[in-house]
Amino acid sequence: MLDTTIKTQLTAYLEKLQQPIELVASLDDSAKAQEMFSLLQDIASLSPKVTLNSNGQAARRPSFAIARPGEAGRIEFAGIPMGHEFTSLVLALLQTGGHPPKVDEDTIAQIRGLQGSYQFEVFVSLSCHNCPDVVQAVNLMAVLNPNVRSVMIDGGVFQQEVTDRQIMGVPAIYLNGEQFGSGRMGLEEIIAKLDTGAVAREAEKIAAKEPFDVLIVGGGPAGAAAAIYAARKGIRTGVVAERFGGQVLDTLAIENFISVQETEGPKLAMALEQHVKSYDVDVMNLQRAAALKPAQNGQLAEVTLESGAVLKSKAVIVATGARWREMNVPGEAEYRAKGVAYCPHCDGPLFKGKRVAVIGGGNSGVEAAIDLAGIVTHVTLLEFGDSLRADAVLQKKLYSLPNVRVITNAQTTEVTGDGQKVNGLRYQERITGENHHVALEGIFVQIGLLPNTDWLKGSVALSPRGEIEVDARGQTSAEGVFAAGDATTAPYKQIIIAMGEGAKASLSAFDHLIRS
Repeated sequence: MLDTTIKTQLTAYLEKLQQPIELVASLDDSAKAQEMFSLLQDIASLSPKVTLNSNGQAARRPSFAIARPGEAGRIEFAGIPMGHEFTSLVLALLQTGGHPPKVDEDTIAQIRGLQGSYQFEVFVSLSCHNCPDVVQAVNLMAVLNPNVRSVMIDGGVFQQEVTDRQIMGVPAIYLNGEQFGSGRMGLEEIIAKLDTGAVAREAEKIAAKEPFDVLIVGGGPAGAAAAIYAARKGIRTGVVAERFGGQVLDTLAIENFISVQETEGPKLAMALEQHVKSYDVDVMNLQRAAALKPAQNGQLAEVTLESGAVLKSKAVIVATGARWREMNVPGEAEYRAKGVAYCPHCDGPLFKGKRVAVIGGGNSGVEAAIDLAGIVTHVTLLEFGDSLRADAVLQKKLYSLPNVRVITNAQTTEVTGDGQKVNGLRYQERITGENHHVALEGIFVQIGLLPNTDWLKGSVALSPRGEIEVDARGQTSAEGVFAAGDATTAPYKQIIIAMGEGAKASLSAFDHLIRS
């Protein structure tokens, strides 16, 4: 099952086991079960501390649990955790075997202090790059707290269960049989949702912080670069972020980051966070900014968070990035995660053998259509303009596919459904005004980005598109407030450009401090 290279790497990891572990397999007569048993045999052969028991009695088959001898397994994999989930498997093996997790002591104490019984089910697709964060988070909780159980469920293997629960987006997270969340959720976010007093405690803790020299709002590439450049100046630096990594967390392949030939968004986001934390930077994650009061009359600038906490700083750098633009048509919100999706890499496998539409004819839309064409029965791509905007090489590939239809001059007017899930969309021909209905099961929206600047209205000047207006130094219309990245009027929304803009805004903020 595992090739020689992976076996060698896994052997080295398993040497870190501090106590024996047992793999308990619940199998059936399927080909997937044989494949799973082969994987488990390979793993057990790599360490004397790993044993294999094939007499498991789990309801889902094929599946396997990871347990300490004499204990019931609290971590289960229903499906074969390869692809993006292989890391989840390795971490589950190590952590069950006593290898310490890379989590701060406060978080560990918070997990261990959770009262009650928690049975997590996480439905994934193996091509989903957002799913491992959730799987690894609940697995770690199961390792640390005996009241927690977790199971990863491969939707491609347990398709009937996906259909019965009407799951149309991953990761889909269930707690004790009820839907708990959907989409990427990190460990801190899951704990905060379970520990109802956590938000108030954290708000009180944040409100008590001393003023910063530079406070960065946003933890994407621009915010990370700004934080590093500020911290290197030896000034008191803080970062407040809704989720560290920003849009990068939702990006799959990155092949234009200079000097790094190829990487993935979550890997880059982790590297950014580790780099920032290697300096003396106060990182406040899972915090959303609600209002900005620029400095005036000798007073410090204030950033109010949705939790109610207020942070003060001599200078502020806004790097809140952007989010996927929505169609804003009837039915879109109602059927979000019920057929309306925004990540073809994550949710595409759930539509195997079905009909889908892609909205948008730019690079992201055409790339999505090409990827989906290899999974689904048919793809209809709708573009508002009179021609596609994607690169010529992508268009050539798209038009070569037999199961793709391209419709230009098409304005989507409605998402239709049966009350439970999507069953089609309506569009209008912009030239003739004629209306049409397309029967399908999924819609992937790929129509660009919207800056996260609603909270800044009245504080700094915004462009008609809602972007923060900045000059060549990253200065906004408010003195002492700078901005960088996709939330600004700086052209070309690229990771490497955002990083450069973040560094520039940080240097400008430092120059402002020493001159004021």
